[in-house]
Amino acid sequence: MSETEHVIETRRWLKYAREDLHTAQVIISEPTIAYRHVCWLAQQCAEKAIKAILIYLQIEFHRIHDLDALRDLIPEGWSVKTRFPDLAILTEWAVEARYPGDWQEASEADARFAVQQAEKILDAVLTDFAVRELK
Repeated sequence: MSETEHVIETRRWLKYAREDLHTAQVIISEPTIAYRHVCWLAQQCAEKAIKAILIYLQIEFHRIHDLDALRDLIPEGWSVKTRFPDLAILTEWAVEARYPGDWQEASEADARFAVQQAEKILDAVLTDFAVRELK
């Protein structure tokens, strides 16, 4: 991927991350929408934001949803690397929110926490990109 191509692709991943977060923020107050959808969208926002860094740095990654494993691929110097040492709770929503299982249904508190985490992660990623003059 050329420098131009990877920057374009980075911006595209960041756009999708913003859209996922925005959708989660909008539907969290909708009483007919299950909270698991909010949690899943929040996880997707964080995943896409972290993958945007990897794409920007041209670091190859597997198509996984494990936010900790993805974050660990980021080199030092990116705040998301140090500010978020444990993303396991948010990672769980990548699959659990999409399929019935033995776990409890997502609550409003779960959804609000997931959105707050996604907001903080996306903000950290965008701040790091701004320092690197990519918007």
